[in-house]
Amino acid sequence: MGNSFTTLDDILRGLTAESAPELARPLDGGKVQCLACGHRCRIGEGHSGVCRVRFVEGGTLRRPRGYVGAVACDPIEKKPFFHAFPGRDALTFGMLGCDLHCPFCQNWQTSQAIRDVGAESLPARVSAEELVEAAQAEGAAVMVSSYNEPLITADWAAEVFRAARARGLVCGFVSNGNATLEVLEYLRPLVDIYKVDLKCMTERGYQMLGGKLSTVLDTLRWLKKLGFWLEVVTLVIPGYNDDPGQLRDAARFLADLDHDIPWHVTAFHPDYKMQERGRTEAASLLTAYDIGREAGLRFVYTGNLPGQTGDRESTFCPGCGGLLVKRRGFQVLENKMQGDACPSCRARIPGVWEKDPPRFSRGGGFPKPIRIGRRFTS
Repeated sequence: MGNSFTTLDDILRGLTAESAPELARPLDGGKVQCLACGHRCRIGEGHSGVCRVRFVEGGTLRRPRGYVGAVACDPIEKKPFFHAFPGRDALTFGMLGCDLHCPFCQNWQTSQAIRDVGAESLPARVSAEELVEAAQAEGAAVMVSSYNEPLITADWAAEVFRAARARGLVCGFVSNGNATLEVLEYLRPLVDIYKVDLKCMTERGYQMLGGKLSTVLDTLRWLKKLGFWLEVVTLVIPGYNDDPGQLRDAARFLADLDHDIPWHVTAFHPDYKMQERGRTEAASLLTAYDIGREAGLRFVYTGNLPGQTGDRESTFCPGCGGLLVKRRGFQVLENKMQGDACPSCRARIPGVWEKDPPRFSRGGGFPKPIRIGRRFTS
């Protein structure tokens, strides 16, 4: 049975709890500094941060808890993670809200729900245990926080992940990378795999999104230093970040950080507020792929154009060149990995691998919506 409410803001304020102390710093004058994302908002009584979901009430920083905006069991390749549990499903959940406002967002119905009335996303009340039970019922090996920006709801993800790890599940974040060192240190005991969207390589480009390139680059450095398994995605958008100079800067930065970081260059399709842009062509992804390889990255992947870029969706051994994981889109067609070594030359392949993995995607590589919780109605 649905619950009535006046506004989305009203109901979300009722689904909150006190912030984790690691993510809240008391300041003079009754303000609190939020450390959940790179904005480091200084929030006064009765006000919220840039994200609009973390706010101060009664002198305490409060944060979202106890709901999901979206949840599905889908291929881990969709995140995308290619060097972690290939062929497996991930129980993926998200809340509402974001600390950026990307006009090309492809999860805008959840990420921009609080800013954009056209999103029309409503929360479903759910417990951490219910989410973990759903993951186990679906046979998922991994739980991932995504769909909105998970940093701004990191305390809730941590609650879910504590329950998940107690059941033997691996946990991951799919994030815009606008982090602080404090939030990454808070998450590290619970999160093993982390994907960052590196959206462009100019400060001006990030400024139009409400962020800073320098913060995202710092996040990438911190993630490596703290020992997360890291994969990076660049959505290649015509006229925004597809010039060879930007792509080259991104590839060189990642290769200098660690040439084993998988870099996914993926195709844009017109969405949200960028309806006038054309779709990314396969030739653009092939150019980005070549740039990544020339920069020294050992694992570069094209995405969102299944079967249109040859074998560049698949993983090959950098030692002997043998095929390790054959993919088409989000589907694993063949997985030859045995543990973390190439079966032919025994070269170590960086990633998070299973000793006895599935040899192909058992679900056919398609997402499965999960009905869970008690959804509010308008």
